[in-house]
Amino acid sequence: MKIALDATYSVGPEPTGVGVYCREIIAALAQTHPEAAFLCCYRPHRLLRALAVPLPPNCRRRVFTDTWAPGVELFHGLNQRLPRARLRRAVSTFHDLFVLTGEYSTPEFRARFAAQARDAAARSDLIIAVSEFTANQLRDLLGVDRGRLRVVRHGVRLPPLAAARRERMILHVGAIQRRKNVTRLVEAFERTGAGWRLVLAGGFGYGAAAILQRIRQSSRRPDIEVLGYVSEARLAELYARASIFAFPSLDEGFGLPVLEAMACGVAVLTSGRGALAEVAGDAAMLVDPEDTEAIAEGLRALMENVVLREDLAAKGRQRASAFSWERAAAQTWGVYQELLAP
Repeated sequence: MKIALDATYSVGPEPTGVGVYCREIIAALAQTHPEAAFLCCYRPHRLLRALAVPLPPNCRRRVFTDTWAPGVELFHGLNQRLPRARLRRAVSTFHDLFVLTGEYSTPEFRARFAAQARDAAARSDLIIAVSEFTANQLRDLLGVDRGRLRVVRHGVRLPPLAAARRERMILHVGAIQRRKNVTRLVEAFERTGAGWRLVLAGGFGYGAAAILQRIRQSSRRPDIEVLGYVSEARLAELYARASIFAFPSLDEGFGLPVLEAMACGVAVLTSGRGALAEVAGDAAMLVDPEDTEAIAEGLRALMENVVLREDLAAKGRQRASAFSWERAAAQTWGVYQELLAP
């Protein structure tokens, strides 16, 4: 049995949550199903970078384009996109539909990715949604019949809990962009007491210039660190040192950083709606992301109450333990079997 997967996004120079998903799901599928042959397919602009990345023994590299793809039993588009080439059977994973729900990117980006999403939704035999929230959006925004949708949530790896004492640090991980609601987070931080730092780790996206200007004008500017994109090692260090993880995003299809922070034993504050509430459950402080004072109140409660922080950290760690990449791979394999079984 040969299965082709679009591995393009697994080898980006600055992988985001989608990149982590691609890398982890390929590795877990290959490890748990050594009897299968996987073709890791890359679009031409990423092939050279892919050659430097080792693959499991049952994986091979292939280049593909929109007009040509390997003729295998099943092709899995890992980022809500399929080649236009004729495919025997197709599965696509949908991470979010923010291109259809708000002005969180340029009009050109939204038009291009919306067209790709609509095409993948129409031509996939089955669709994997990373949350019930995203599955419902596929039904409501793209008219996908619920019978073609399968929910397979992301996983996370549980690192050993850090022995070092946590700092008075509020950490945010994600691109500095409008959708992540960084401006309101900064404004909420300004309404809290002194003695804490706000650390922003992530690249720069749509609307970053205005957000950075707002940070420069902040009354708490000396207490705000803008790190840009950080390595996995540096990110692990930040998770180990932070006392609070703040992620009041406006629109997420899943919200992998919330799960990562929980796995690392950090008390989490996040949005009380959509996929973020679904992922966090009762293991985080949930706030209205459009209410700056609500965000500030949540931060103050966590900053002033170490018992509350410890309670949420413990609950978060327990909740994160239910999400694994091995489980995600098993559920993904089950989707394949629905299409490939005699």
